Amino acid sequence: MRAFVEVNLNAISNNIKLVKSKTQAQILAVVKADAYGHGLIPVAKCAVDAGATWLGVALLEEAILLRKAGIKVPIISWLTPPSSDFKQAIELDIDLAIPSLKHLEVIVAAGKALGKKPRVHIEVDTGMTRGGLLGEWPEFLIAAKGADIEVVGFWSHFARADEPDEIANQSQMLEFESKLAQLIATGITPKYIHLANSAATLTNPNSHKNIVRLGIAMYGLSPDVNTLGSSQNLELEPAMTLKAEIHLVKRVPAGSPVGYGGTQTTLRDTKLAIITIGYSDGIPRNASSAAGVFAAGRKAAIIGRVSMDQFVVDLGADSNAVAGEIVEVFGANGYSIDDWAAASGTINYEIVTRIAARVPRIYA
Repeated sequence: MRAFVEVNLNAISNNIKLVKSKTQAQILAVVKADAYGHGLIPVAKCAVDAGATWLGVALLEEAILLRKAGIKVPIISWLTPPSSDFKQAIELDIDLAIPSLKHLEVIVAAGKALGKKPRVHIEVDTGMTRGGLLGEWPEFLIAAKGADIEVVGFWSHFARADEPDEIANQSQMLEFESKLAQLIATGITPKYIHLANSAATLTNPNSHKNIVRLGIAMYGLSPDVNTLGSSQNLELEPAMTLKAEIHLVKRVPAGSPVGYGGTQTTLRDTKLAIITIGYSDGIPRNASSAAGVFAAGRKAAIIGRVSMDQFVVDLGADSNAVAGEIVEVFGANGYSIDDWAAASGTINYEIVTRIAARVPRIYA
């Protein structure tokens, strides 16, 4: 097989159980973006089996796929522009985030058309200045009081939870509590309150409320390796391994330019391997020689630019790697997902979510 992803479902299960052992809150498993590239349906089923009682997605299409796969637990979808198919969402008992008066209007209308009360989670902006109600909040409190909706939840999102000592986290919590009190004062009391993402779940028990949203940590990755430490430090097990086949091994002399633009040159007589995966598969084009593959028992760094379907690594003159051999691009043995992120000037979230659908997922 040219290239493939191995997903360790036991690792995902163990990560959920680890977090579950440290909180009284229910676990909402975040499976948006095709479960962070790990595969929506297999991961969702694994998460529920491991004890997650909620699932969360950004896109309504993903929530609908989960329902069509027979998954019964509560599902919330939170990135649903006003043109979304709210009728289908309501029919399938998918919870919807309400971040604006416009959303309230269209969701209420969809519910009335069906004769069914929508299940909603009111989203407030507490300092991230992204999703959620902000300037419309006073008007919304008036409108929501008479709206034909079932207010299931109330929620917001931290901007800097991966910086545990940042004062903004406390400010957001205070703003969250203030707005919740204002909502309750109108006669609306949500059953479920959720604020904590992975970083807050791991570092800030006061933020847990009665649901925590477990995203990146569920997949065994640190929300921020610089501020929170590595997966190992956090007792998490990365679930994704990426492997690819060696297309070709060739001996080249010192001074040979490699790849488009000849951006790097071999410093010695060596062997190069062409790896059958490239930026069309999700490998960052700008990845530096701080990343590479694990081949024939050792690391081999990238040399030259990553191409659309392939990249080149420097094996060293005495390598025993051969064409047809399967190498590890990232995983437990050589370069980690975090190594690839650092080599590409990005974060581990992007490395796993960008692996293309044309790379098969194999589950273990």
